[in-house]
Amino acid sequence: MKLNPLFIAIVAGFFILYMWYLKHSTEVISMRELLSVSIVVAKRGGQEVIAVKKEAELHAKSKGETREGANDPVTDGDMRSNQAMVFTLKRAFSNIRVISEEKENTLLDLSKEQDPDVALEEVVRRIKLDEKVLISDITVWLDPLDATQEYTENLLEYVTTMVCVAVKGKPVIGVIHQPFQQYTAWGWLNHGHSEDLKVASKSALKEDSLRHIIVSRSHAGKVEETAKKAFGNNIEVIPAGGAGFKTLQVIQGKADAYVHATLIKKWDICAGNAILETIGGNMSTLSGSLIDYSAFSNAKNEGGLLATLNYHDFYLKKLENIKV
Repeated sequence: MKLNPLFIAIVAGFFILYMWYLKHSTEVISMRELLSVSIVVAKRGGQEVIAVKKEAELHAKSKGETREGANDPVTDGDMRSNQAMVFTLKRAFSNIRVISEEKENTLLDLSKEQDPDVALEEVVRRIKLDEKVLISDITVWLDPLDATQEYTENLLEYVTTMVCVAVKGKPVIGVIHQPFQQYTAWGWLNHGHSEDLKVASKSALKEDSLRHIIVSRSHAGKVEETAKKAFGNNIEVIPAGGAGFKTLQVIQGKADAYVHATLIKKWDICAGNAILETIGGNMSTLSGSLIDYSAFSNAKNEGGLLATLNYHDFYLKKLENIKV
């Protein structure tokens, strides 16, 4: 019996797809290695952010306006950082699922790039136990340049590059890198955090003490009005750029809460969420719901945002009248 060549080709195609599925659905990776690579990735993006700034040719364009009416720019710093970060991550874990703020591009020649270090000394020293996870359960969220508007305005203290690893939708590894300060904070849930992460100590909650709430520069007035109704005059609203920067301010005790009252993208907040969870803090929507970072969830977080190191429920209750 002579078999039809088309039938043979179809069967062979299905067999190849099946073998590919079996390989990638059962592939496991080391989370400690992924943490090391994530740190390398964030710093590699930061190198491009600095390089573009030094060239003084940002080629800034607008992606439109945010819901607050603020400009939403993109620059060569965003694009080159994104290319370097995705390439470096994929070099170590070619089959890993990545969601990034920017689209892939070819502004850089990365053909001579070295493989990223999968066993950074700072990680090996701090993290003693590894964990193996199915690669199919992992989603990596990248923000190649947070606070782009501030980047164009030379407010460089707000600028960060961020990497977040979510497992089954839960943020477990976060890296926030400040390229212009050469400072990197990282955390791995239930395993540990970077040695020089300055975590504020927990203090007793006093109803009449001054509250420091950090918010986006684009809508500080709206939050301040609501916050003063909630806390009275014992409130200071601090306008700042960049979700990564604002989360670090909460971690370091320079702000009691980070509040965002409108839509925010998940690549902006996932890394900070993971670090906060690692050190016992919280991040949620303004209704108190946890945020899902699974691959097929909506990349937009529509429910507002509250990030705290202490007394999360207290702030949720006080801020329940903020409209999102």
